[in-house]
Amino acid sequence: MPPIRSARTRKAPPDGFDDIEDTLLEFSNKMKDAENASHEGKKRHEVLWPIFQISHQRSRYIYDLYYEKEAISKKLYDWLLKNGYADANLIAKWKKQGYEKTKETNFNATCICRVPKAQLKEDQGIQCKESRV
Repeated sequence: MPPIRSARTRKAPPDGFDDIEDTLLEFSNKMKDAENASHEGKKRHEVLWPIFQISHQRSRYIYDLYYEKEAISKKLYDWLLKNGYADANLIAKWKKQGYEKTKETNFNATCICRVPKAQLKEDQGIQCKESRV
């Protein structure tokens, strides 16, 4: 049988968590507000948009701290992913070449602005549909 885990046996967060805890609490409060917000007059999928947006922002915040600013340690980064503070699959997508820009995807396809230049034809333009608006 696996060991029984409770709140008392949970490991303390690594060093550096105190520095980002306030921001993560703000994201948590925003998430609670979005979950408890009234959904009268909205379509079923529209209710989830703010939740996805906040989750995306929280994951991007942790991604930027680790990869861009190098402000947190590998140990803290792994702990945050393990405890659900960020979406590991979304961060894995951002690490891929061509997905550095955080734009919306072109439903079931990849937007032309995300394709690496080495994979494009020479005469093919790179203007994104979203940037023309």
